[in-house]
Amino acid sequence: MIKKTISFLFCIMCGLVSMAQNWHSDILGGEFEMRYVNQGYGYNEGVRCTLVRLLASENKGRAVVYIHGFNDYFFQSEMAERFVAQGYNFYAVDLRNYGRSIMKGQRKFDIRSMNEYFPDVDSVLTAARRGGNYEIVLMGHSTGGLLASYYLACNSAAPVDALILNSPFLDWNLGWKEHLVPFVSALGRVFPNMSVPQGDSDIYSQSLLRSKHGEWNFNTDWKLPVSPDVTTGWVRAIDQAQDYLHHHKYSINVPVLLMYSSASSNPEQWGSEASCTDIVLDVKDIRHYGMMLGRNVTPVVVKGGIHDLVLSKPMLRNALYKYMFEWLEAVK
Repeated sequence: MIKKTISFLFCIMCGLVSMAQNWHSDILGGEFEMRYVNQGYGYNEGVRCTLVRLLASENKGRAVVYIHGFNDYFFQSEMAERFVAQGYNFYAVDLRNYGRSIMKGQRKFDIRSMNEYFPDVDSVLTAARRGGNYEIVLMGHSTGGLLASYYLACNSAAPVDALILNSPFLDWNLGWKEHLVPFVSALGRVFPNMSVPQGDSDIYSQSLLRSKHGEWNFNTDWKLPVSPDVTTGWVRAIDQAQDYLHHHKYSINVPVLLMYSSASSNPEQWGSEASCTDIVLDVKDIRHYGMMLGRNVTPVVVKGGIHDLVLSKPMLRNALYKYMFEWLEAVK
């Protein structure tokens, strides 16, 4: 009860952002709804985040709040529908400069500190609490998993009861180039707008898109087929958040479900491994750093899973959702 009271007060304090807009029909159709939240100004430009929700037919007072990754936005309608079928209200956020939140003239995906996203996370948690949900599960994928972890490590009173991590970006996967990260990060402090190339591979998007080798459709103006260049400021922001978690071990005080593929690979051209391995992150790093996030971490190795595990093959998705729901029941 004390935790719930503290969490409620925290949520109300963080809910001072503009929440005046009504919910409207979302691009996903059906019962999906969205609304913008004005978040003031960033780098002399107005910024906003976008909240998306799908509500269960009966409100049982519990919700999942989802944060997407880099070069991404919320489009995983099947995931939302699975949670709703289990009696969870589902909320997602398109972070500032991503997806639905992109505004004219903005540089997509760019930040200079992961703390910039905290108001966006506050907003979606506030919306979930105002929707009558007093059990909240925070879920993050890749960079969203890093953000969710970093957010909870910095905000122990946040109104969150459990954390689900889908291939979280807890360390770089750059091979020998990792030695350059401290130098690039230092540059980012003084010259945050310098461009840092990420290569020209579209293999990951090929593994997802229905028009290629995958099952999914998404807006390729919001989730680009080739991951775009980043900035030195972005590198610094990611590096600082990762470094914080590496040096503040066991700082997350809620149960954590740590999910990752059984193998990583780095194909230079399309091949079958792109459909059954993580071709973005090193799964050994995910486990190594993920197990140190809190005292109650449950690791789940998904054999044949891709980077975004909920976009893996149907048989794997079915088993993964079954495990998630059983885990959530067990940690109540």
